Amino acid sequence: MTLGTLLPFAVLIVAFWFLILRPARARQSAQAAVASRLAPGVEAMTTSGLFGTVTAVEGDRVELEIAEGVRVRFVAAAIASVVDPVAGAGTSGETQASITEGDTPEG
Repeated sequence: MTLGTLLPFAVLIVAFWFLILRPARARQSAQAAVASRLAPGVEAMTTSGLFGTVTAVEGDRVELEIAEGVRVRFVAAAIASVVDPVAGAGTSGETQASITEGDTPEG
């Protein structure tokens, strides 16, 4: 076999590593970093965008309090990020807009 024959295979292997394996490892280490920060009292956001305060961590399960007295359980992998108190100061406690019966869309 000549170098010209092996070169496309080598390029393919290197491209596979850069496009598939390397990003997967980065995502895995980022998820592990998020999981290590989970502790009671920390505000977290799920992958679906639900915010809550962590009340318990039991193995691979996390319990979030999303409203006073309302607790839901998630798999730890479903936690997308831990909200920093300074960066997320405006996200908790915001009032939500609601549509009442008399509201009409403006157009």
